[in-house]
Amino acid sequence: MNISWSGRLQLTSFFRLLSTNFKLSAPQLLAESNGGFVHEKILKNTSNSLIIDHNLHNTYLQYGDISPKPVREEEKKERIQPPPPNPESPSGNERTLPRLMNFPEIMWPSMFNSMRNWVLVYGIIRPYFDKEFYLKEFIRGARKAMQVVSVKLMHSDFSGLNNLVTDEALAELKPVIQKLSVSQRRQLEVQESDVYLTFPYQVGIMFDESSGRKIQKRWVEITMVFHILRGLHEIRESGEEIPWNMGTMPEYQDKVFVCNYRFIKEFTSGYESDWTINVVNHFKPLDLINEMKRV
Repeated sequence: MNISWSGRLQLTSFFRLLSTNFKLSAPQLLAESNGGFVHEKILKNTSNSLIIDHNLHNTYLQYGDISPKPVREEEKKERIQPPPPNPESPSGNERTLPRLMNFPEIMWPSMFNSMRNWVLVYGIIRPYFDKEFYLKEFIRGARKAMQVVSVKLMHSDFSGLNNLVTDEALAELKPVIQKLSVSQRRQLEVQESDVYLTFPYQVGIMFDESSGRKIQKRWVEITMVFHILRGLHEIRESGEEIPWNMGTMPEYQDKVFVCNYRFIKEFTSGYESDWTINVVNHFKPLDLINEMKRV
């Protein structure tokens, strides 16, 4: 399948698009350039969105009905403690939490991507794909989805992820999760109350130009970034003040995580699907810092 990416969208093409009759064809929307990031392995996941519901607002409602088990008092104490060292890596030459998927770690927003995201959301997605698309509602649903998926990964509940994560992503995640130690799997759990920063890193639009159909297939992908301080809720409840530079303080570094989740939905005319996840990555910035020091 020949996929074209919205990363190649040029503003000139966009404004010319608005002044003519809008046709959903990739040549009109996309210009040949090297802009945007394409991950070849993940690209194969794009035709596997599950058919559930087309309303974006239901992203939040879908996951809102799934409530995690209440956190016990001993678990609360465990969450605010730094994770134990990995016994399989006594020399400290490996990550304390291995990479879950072959996808580059994303930590901070891009100004270029932010401007392009605005153009795609308000210039194309809302007017032509889904008039009920609200980015704020999507972010709320994405946070809930991230919590649900992280808890299921911690428990190795792969069957419970069948309707939430694409088959290709599960096939890549499963062998990695199965090799994690108990303490490493516990680090995967994320509660919404632990998230202190959330933003959409990249919005992408893809088209299938090889289908040979009158109605062209199209998808939207949104890569979300979540910054997490494990035990943040418990720390706040204790009345402890959290410093703004906590990422540089040893007592907090082991509890800071970043999660990258990429959501995909098919928006083909007359074909309804729900948002599913085709990228899941949890990592510790401290691990990346240590890797750079060793280079």
